[in-house]
Amino acid sequence: MKSGLTWFALFGAVGVTGCAAWRCGGMRPVARDSDARPPVIGAWFWSKEELEPQGYQTFLDEAAARSPYTLLTTACRQAEVVEPRVHAQLAEAVRYAASRGLAVAWEVDVRLARQHFRELYPDELQEELVLRPVTFTAGAPAEVAFEGRDTGDHMNGSLPAYTCLATRLVRAYAYARGPDGIEPGSVRDVSGQVAVLAAEPRVLKVRVPAQPEGEVCVIASHTVLTPDVFAPHLLAYQRAIIRQYADIPLAGIMKDEWGFPPDHTGNPAQDRYWYSRAMADAYAAAAGGSDLIRDALLMALGERGRERERAAAVNRYRKLCRDRNAEIEDDFYRAGKEHFGPDAWIVTHATWTPYPGAQEFRKNGLSWWHATRDVGQSDESTPYACRTSLAKRWGYPLWYNQYYAKEPEPYIGELWAGALGGGRLNVHPLYPRADLPRAERNGRLMRSGLMAGMTRLRMLDEVSGAPLACPVAVVFGHACAMNWTHPAYNDVGLGIASALSAKGFPVDLIPSSLAACGALTLDADGSVRLGAQRYRAVVLHQPEYGGDAERAFFRRAAQGGSALFRVGDWLCDGQARPYADGGLPLAPERVFKDGAACVEPVLRALAAAGVQPVTPWTARAQRWGHTGGALAAPPVEGFTVLTDGTYVRVAGARQAEGDPIQERFTWQGHELEVDAVGVVAVRFASDGSLAAFAAGGFKHLRMDGLDVTVPERVDIAFKRGEDGRVRGVWQGVPASLPDGLRAFTRQWTRLPLPANEGVLQRTAE
Repeated sequence: MKSGLTWFALFGAVGVTGCAAWRCGGMRPVARDSDARPPVIGAWFWSKEELEPQGYQTFLDEAAARSPYTLLTTACRQAEVVEPRVHAQLAEAVRYAASRGLAVAWEVDVRLARQHFRELYPDELQEELVLRPVTFTAGAPAEVAFEGRDTGDHMNGSLPAYTCLATRLVRAYAYARGPDGIEPGSVRDVSGQVAVLAAEPRVLKVRVPAQPEGEVCVIASHTVLTPDVFAPHLLAYQRAIIRQYADIPLAGIMKDEWGFPPDHTGNPAQDRYWYSRAMADAYAAAAGGSDLIRDALLMALGERGRERERAAAVNRYRKLCRDRNAEIEDDFYRAGKEHFGPDAWIVTHATWTPYPGAQEFRKNGLSWWHATRDVGQSDESTPYACRTSLAKRWGYPLWYNQYYAKEPEPYIGELWAGALGGGRLNVHPLYPRADLPRAERNGRLMRSGLMAGMTRLRMLDEVSGAPLACPVAVVFGHACAMNWTHPAYNDVGLGIASALSAKGFPVDLIPSSLAACGALTLDADGSVRLGAQRYRAVVLHQPEYGGDAERAFFRRAAQGGSALFRVGDWLCDGQARPYADGGLPLAPERVFKDGAACVEPVLRALAAAGVQPVTPWTARAQRWGHTGGALAAPPVEGFTVLTDGTYVRVAGARQAEGDPIQERFTWQGHELEVDAVGVVAVRFASDGSLAAFAAGGFKHLRMDGLDVTVPERVDIAFKRGEDGRVRGVWQGVPASLPDGLRAFTRQWTRLPLPANEGVLQRTAE
């Protein structure tokens, strides 16, 4: 697309914004109305049909009739988002969606305008350095070839790939190399001796004359068709796109899996480094003038006698990438709120792979907990310990996980397991299903029993105003986990989290960087907190290279109310400089060499604190990223507890709409007898009175002298508000509110059912 006058006027006038002003990584999100209903989210990806006149109506009509969706995370990857026709079509679609009771959050990502950005800022595209060591045979010169690749990811659609636009020689270093890396003092710049044999956009061939040191590392750069993450105009350009859509009544905006260009390898050889002139300047500013290209050689190959400098360079490089990606997410969040109001939804997730490992380190610096959102969001098989901590990080009762499979059945299991784990689904169309028309990839889901389960769980949404209770935090050293020079590289402590969750004690997995930015706090008694969660035990996992702010926080925490354990040493700061007195001295019985050894001591500490287990989580194989075996995940049936004391019972093992719950149980000294389907939740006030209750397929409740039975099953939820009045909602087939429910309250609101939800009444007696 050639930029016309209108678009040049909009984008050409934006100012330059650098990353120097951003520091912490994640602003404080806007507080939401605690009584507002959580959204029921479906993902809507436009095809070419949606761009046709009224082409959006088919999906919206079916979603309005057959699903409980209230918010659609919506993306068009068929045309650049700056095109006027896309804006015009969206304006019509949003108005039509509103007429059907649906709200739209729109994807306004700069990656959907990569060609337009290139036209405006051709010198601000992403580069990648590639390092190729070569040796010489019998004193003969050596030839080296570099070949760029066109890559793709979820952002492509019908748009161009991340095309390799240019390949150029950057530098060449000669050196002597021994078993412990480059020999000290042997590095010499020999760039001027390298002859270019062939130079094409994707291919570079060079000849290097033999060098007396014995080895040369040739460094080339590939330029990719996507904005440089450190581009001086990136933030302003991002804001201009958002401003372009400010005249449409959107419910929010969307940024999905942001970061550097796709690389599913995780760069195991550590021979590739994101690069640009702007990034090199930012690196030099953070490193006292050090050269990123020269330090790339140090980081890749190591140099004898400079081991600490190498570790410090890796820490610096990784943190720089994390901070800049978080800055971009943070500014996106701010701009969305400025243009669409404080209640605008900023969706979806920062997770990409989605496992907190090598691929995410390279993609975004594992910025998940620093990419500002109002709600914790993840995707696919993101470990549950990450999902629960993201909910607490952003202060919303629920987390949302965007999920896909080839058939509807796996969604149903994910739905009920997620409910027991404190979250909900963002329903992605069936995938991969190239054999189905795009409309059918959504339609099969909306005609399946999944919608029955999602509709039923709206009752739980009415009363669950707090996140899942996780009495243990595993806090992993953010710097250490991403530093490939350390033996604990690529280990964030998920084995410990999984082992404890399998014993009935759900765990929040948290990066130590949250201590540095102030998100992790201490209670009055010194207990560690993240949002609403107060931790009875904290495992500090491989904290090496934690900076002074992290060290100060955990030294205070060691004197407080959370039982603090440490796995691995903490000998050095973020610059790999040794601490004179150790990073965090603890009693020997609280320090372990490996994570498995600390599980039993943590369990004993929880028992001593009187913490009771919930339904143990079960092992589940990971779809992405994890090679260490299965991780614990919630089952589809059991009970759990929220941080405000709400007891939640879930049953979804056999039927999409939930299974019968006919049982007696005791909670907080109250004996209850219930007959329901799918879900039951109950919360008591501090004075022992009933504060909230929810049940799917409700038939009967007996407790504290209260005995209520209704003739037909009905989904109900009620709670006492701050004004002391009890208000309820109900949904079901009966034409009017069953009389028995008036024993709870006389103030009821009926929620409409989707057209295909008669299945909510099909329940075994």
